[in-house]
Amino acid sequence: MNAVWSFSISFFVCCLAASPASSQFNRLEHPPHPPPPGERGSSNVTVVAHLPLGKPGSISDIEVEQDPGRPYAYVARRVDEIGFDIIDLSDPGRAKIIHRWRIENQELHQGGAMDGRYFKHEGRYYYVQSTQFSQGGPNSEVGAIVFDVTDLPERIHEVGRIKQSETRGGFHNIFVYKHSAGTPLLFATSGPHAKVFDLDRFLKGTQSEMATVVNDENHSLIGRVPVAQTENMWSRGYHDFYVGYHVETGQDRFYGGGGSGYYVYDVTDVANPELLVTIVGVPGVAWGHTFTPSPDGRYAVGETEFQYQPLRFFDMQPALSGEVQNIDRAIGAWHADWKSLAHNHEVRWPYLFVAGYETGLSVVNMENPSDPYTVAYYDTFNGRHDNREEALMRAGSPYTWNVYDGAWGVDVRNRDGLIVVSDMSTGFWAFRLRGFDGWDGRDYGMPNISSAQDWDTGPLGK
Repeated sequence: MNAVWSFSISFFVCCLAASPASSQFNRLEHPPHPPPPGERGSSNVTVVAHLPLGKPGSISDIEVEQDPGRPYAYVARRVDEIGFDIIDLSDPGRAKIIHRWRIENQELHQGGAMDGRYFKHEGRYYYVQSTQFSQGGPNSEVGAIVFDVTDLPERIHEVGRIKQSETRGGFHNIFVYKHSAGTPLLFATSGPHAKVFDLDRFLKGTQSEMATVVNDENHSLIGRVPVAQTENMWSRGYHDFYVGYHVETGQDRFYGGGGSGYYVYDVTDVANPELLVTIVGVPGVAWGHTFTPSPDGRYAVGETEFQYQPLRFFDMQPALSGEVQNIDRAIGAWHADWKSLAHNHEVRWPYLFVAGYETGLSVVNMENPSDPYTVAYYDTFNGRHDNREEALMRAGSPYTWNVYDGAWGVDVRNRDGLIVVSDMSTGFWAFRLRGFDGWDGRDYGMPNISSAQDWDTGPLGK
C-alpha cells in the first residue's frame, strides 16, 4: 500500500471510528457550516463572554495570564488597529476592555501586531507584543515591543523595542520561555533561524539607559536555532514554535514548524542547539506551520497551513530513542471540516484545544493519538464558509487564503480551565467546558508541562 493511500485510510478511520473512549466526554460530530439554529456549539460548552473588538480582519492572536490575582487577557490587533487590547476577566461574565494600545502613526505602517506573550521577572509582569511591518513603512526593523503591565488595571508603559535591522520584517511569531537555568528567554521567527533573546539582559539594558524607550539592537541576542536544510524546501525559516522542559532527560527542547516540516532541538545550551528529531517527507506536508508536543515530549501535533489539510499526530519516540533519524509519517489525523483548516492549538493532555478558522473552537481528545476525536465545539465564525474575496486576488497560490478567516488563536487558563479564543472577525470569546475545571498534568499521569510557564520557580521547581 503506498503512503498516500495509507494516510487517507488512517485519516478517515481517525475521523469516523467510534471506538470506546476513556474520556469523560463523548465523541461528537461537527455540524455543517453555518450550523443550524441552536446548534452553534455542543451542549457541554458555555459562552462566558463575547466582545466584538473592532473591524473584521483586525484581530490576531490571544494570550491569557495564569496567576491568581492577574485576570488579564491580551488580544493582538492589526491592519487598521495596530497594537493590542487588554481584557479584564476578574468577573469573566462581565469581561471588559480596560486598555487599548496603538502604535504611533499607525496609518503609515504596513502590517500589524501578531503574537503576544506575557512573562514575570523579579517581581514584575511584562507583555511582549510581536510586530511585523514591511519596509514600505516605519518600524520594519522592530520585531517586538515590551511593556511593563505590573500596575494593571491602572496603567501600562512601554519599556523597550527589540530591533533587528539585518532581518527586517519583524517577528511573525514569538514564544517566551522560563529556561531551566532560570532566565526568561524570547524565541522569535527571524530570517532562516529562530532567534533567542535574553529578556533579563534586555530589561537591564532598559534600566541602564536615560531614554524612556530603549531600542535593543542585538545586545540581548544570545542564540539562533537553525532550520535543518533538506531538498526542495517550501520555506527557509520557521513559522511557529513551542519550547518546553523535558523531564526525563532534563533538557530544554525547542519544537519548530517551518522548512519542510517539523524539527526538535535540544536548547539547554542556547548558544549551541543540538538537532534531535526531524519530521520531513511526510505525505501531504510541504512545510510545517504550528507544532506542539505532549507534556512528556513523546507525541506532537503538527499543522500545515493549507486548505483541506488535517492536524496530524506524530509519535517521535522512534527518533528520540535512536531507532530512526527522521519521522516520515503520522500515526493519526483529525479535522473538524475537511473543506476548512485547523489553525493554532494548545495541548492540555489528554485534550487539544483548537482555533480552527471557519470552524471556531474545537476540543479534541488525543489520549490515543492514532484515534483523536472531537469532544466539544463552538462555532465563533459568522461569515460564509470558503468565500474569501481575497482568494480571488491570489489565484494559483497553494496557501490557505480561501478559508483565512475566523478563529485565529486559543489559550487555556490552567488554574480554572477558562478557555479564550480570538476570532479574526467576531472578536474575543471566553468559554467553559463542563467537567474541565482546570489542568495540572500530574492529574493525568503526565509532567505538569504546557505553554503556561511557572515564572516563579521555573521547570525545575526551584
